Amino acid sequence: MRSVITGGAGFVGSHLVEHLLAAGDEVVVLDDLSTGSLQNLSHLLGDPQLRIVEGTILDGELVRATLTGADRVFHLAAAVGVRLIIDEPLKSLRTNIHGTERVLEAAHEVGARVLLVSTSEVYGKNTADALHEDSDRILGSALKSRWTYAAAKGIDEAFAHAYFTQLGLEVAIVRLFNTVGPRQSGRYGMVVPNLVGQALRGDELTVFGDGQQTRCFSYVRDVVPALVAVAEDDRALGRAFNLGGAEEISIGALAERVIAATGSSSGIRLVPYEEAYAGEGFEDMRRRVPDNTAAGELVGFVPRTPLDEMIRAIAADIRSRSGIDDGAADAEASLVAAGTE
Repeated sequence: MRSVITGGAGFVGSHLVEHLLAAGDEVVVLDDLSTGSLQNLSHLLGDPQLRIVEGTILDGELVRATLTGADRVFHLAAAVGVRLIIDEPLKSLRTNIHGTERVLEAAHEVGARVLLVSTSEVYGKNTADALHEDSDRILGSALKSRWTYAAAKGIDEAFAHAYFTQLGLEVAIVRLFNTVGPRQSGRYGMVVPNLVGQALRGDELTVFGDGQQTRCFSYVRDVVPALVAVAEDDRALGRAFNLGGAEEISIGALAERVIAATGSSSGIRLVPYEEAYAGEGFEDMRRRVPDNTAAGELVGFVPRTPLDEMIRAIAADIRSRSGIDDGAADAEASLVAAGTE
């Protein structure tokens, strides 16, 4: 089986590369290394079953050449992190929309199956008790760049579904809810590695807003096998599936759990949104809780790893890398409060 992973040098992508190589796949990674890093794959670079292509998904010819001969494509490449989206909205839109269209077009041409990895951000401000796959999307103003990512990923899903219904492309969609684990960078505002890094350094843990906004965190090593299982199941074609955690927790309480799990003496500081995002009119989601029923019924997905175990694994990873990515400055460590993906 030949699998292509766009964004395979990223956090989730690198864990997927590991999983597929262990399963005996020939794996091709396409990544422009703008947010991913070859360091995430350093322990795998000598594997003869792995090939890395450095380039962008905006290059249609490169995408087509990379996908030629592939049996399946895991499409993870995207502009990530709300700070990056706010700072570079045009580049982010082009990557997330045009790049995805090029991947879908090439997959259709070469006859490869696709798993489109999307995000819970598509639900926007919907605060339902448990978001299911048909829940309404509630977004803020189209003129606020905060919603650029959510809008673009929604369009990605619409493209995928149209390729399925009109052209017969074998494609399924998964929506990840705040996936965390080793190798995740805090550079783009990912909440858990930022908080853990601050705790390990003895810095104050910065939580934006009032800290009462809630999220559910899922562990990457629970999620990756489910990605593959969904990709391989014919019943998933043309459908979307949530993959999220089971424990709802406020970001303020998360900061307390991080302090306890790491044995840190750090305190917690609340930072108003207007201080972090002057002039942006920033909007956050008060609550985001997944309904994992569909993925559970399809492939038996159950989020098994406890939150404290996730925190300890991330802390061990940060320590082993001697501080790499544990110390994004507060200006870069945006959305610690929001818990964005």
